[in-house]
Amino acid sequence: QVQLVESGGGLVQAGGSLRLSCAASRRTFSSNSMGWFRQAPGKEREFVAAIAGGSTTYADSVKGRFTISRDNAKNTVYLQMNSLKPEDTAVYYCHLVRLTGRGRTDYWGQGTQVTVSS
Repeated sequence: QVQLVESGGGLVQAGGSLRLSCAASRRTFSSNSMGWFRQAPGKEREFVAAIAGGSTTYADSVKGRFTISRDNAKNTVYLQMNSLKPEDTAVYYCHLVRLTGRGRTDYWGQGTQVTVSS
């Protein structure tokens, strides 16, 4: 089992910045995808960004504003969010995909609230 613990959420004004962190309780290999999803009230959970093997992927809505990075020595993934907009308001969830001989296992954090005021 792997626990993911997020931190860094909060309240910020539009145009501001926040940095989210997600620490895994066990070693995560760089080839394992780590990333972020978000869920706004009344909406489905949506993909935000992911990083695996040094490659990054972003949702179109956050390209150019958000940056995902990873510190494998600390088993931690980060999401730097700049130029925040009210529509970025959501609960942000950390996500890890582990691939082993038994197959694929997805892990989720408990979520951290990000609120952007206009």
